[in-house]
Amino acid sequence: MTNGFPTNLNDILPDDANHAILIGRIWDPRVSGPTPVLVDGDKLRDISSIAPTVSQLLEIGDLVGKLARPANFPIVGALEDVLAQSKPGADKNTAHLLSPNDLQAIKASGVTFVASLLERVIEEQARGDASKSDQIRTEITGIIGDDLSQIEPGSEKAADIKKVLIEKGAWSQYLEVGIGPDAEIFTKSPAMSAVGHGAHVGLHPISTWNNPEPEVVLAVTSQGKIVGASLGNDVNLRDVEGRSALLLGKAKDNNGSCSIGPFIRLFNDSFTLETVKGADLAMAVDGPDGYHLDAVSSMSQISRSPESLVSQAIGKHHQYPDGFMLFLGTMFAPTDDRGGAGKGFTHEMGDLVTIATPSLGKLINQVDRSDVINPWQFGITALMTNLAARGLL
Repeated sequence: MTNGFPTNLNDILPDDANHAILIGRIWDPRVSGPTPVLVDGDKLRDISSIAPTVSQLLEIGDLVGKLARPANFPIVGALEDVLAQSKPGADKNTAHLLSPNDLQAIKASGVTFVASLLERVIEEQARGDASKSDQIRTEITGIIGDDLSQIEPGSEKAADIKKVLIEKGAWSQYLEVGIGPDAEIFTKSPAMSAVGHGAHVGLHPISTWNNPEPEVVLAVTSQGKIVGASLGNDVNLRDVEGRSALLLGKAKDNNGSCSIGPFIRLFNDSFTLETVKGADLAMAVDGPDGYHLDAVSSMSQISRSPESLVSQAIGKHHQYPDGFMLFLGTMFAPTDDRGGAGKGFTHEMGDLVTIATPSLGKLINQVDRSDVINPWQFGITALMTNLAARGLL
């Protein structure tokens, strides 16, 4: 472990890594660009001969079969060496992990867990003022209780609860997407903007009330087929979105505000969508001041199934030719005071955020301001130029 970041491959890989098919991307100094890789024990193998981008790889019908013989692909490096170079402050000209996705759209589902639904209502009512959160939480809980945890979104019972809440003046746009027929599906950040394991995640400098959001991220093809999953941090600015839902873009899409990784685990006999549905996501925040927070999100408590969220994102109404990555939402709603009495949790610069589940491994990032961390410079044009120069297009 170096500066809080694992250098031992067993620290970030799934518990059953020997049965896992893990693909991702590294910055490859040999070609001054990204290379899709396959994890093979303690080695990383270059699989760009199958397809130059992860987006294209995931479109291949029998990708699992094509990756069944890792020795067919050249070794690009040792995983432990790449891990050692995948941390803030490392020389970015060396091989390091990138987010495992590239050209896919990056989408997110909001308000899919009751706990986070309540906190979104609080943010809205508080208008970005964290000091009001405790009072509002007590008032709203007194009205809705725990009933929403058993409510099927869009059901007749949900409609009845909506009527009651409207009568009490407690209805909210967040309750609408939480228990109404239509899910909240939004664009988290542009394609190619996500950072990977070991990178800084960024907070907009105007924010003083914010939090990480540990989530499972589905890898979905252009045909709407769910082919794998990863871990993600949907960094959130509670004060900004709380002032107005129309500031969602400013609250969600900033330099380094989206991390995905460390790898995409493809579905096979040992890892399926049912595994994802039963996953518990552990999250830890460790501050430079000695602060420590632990939390767990249980996918079993999600209010909408992953399949239903995907179906609301893609179909005849909307296509994604390069596929998409879909954050499934979080139940993490930090209420323990850190920034002062009644203010709940907020980040400090230098926090280490660890998101983990046995079937997907660990995603670790360090927090800093989005205007201080490395700027996003390698986009779609740079990727196409690089791949063309390598003869891969």
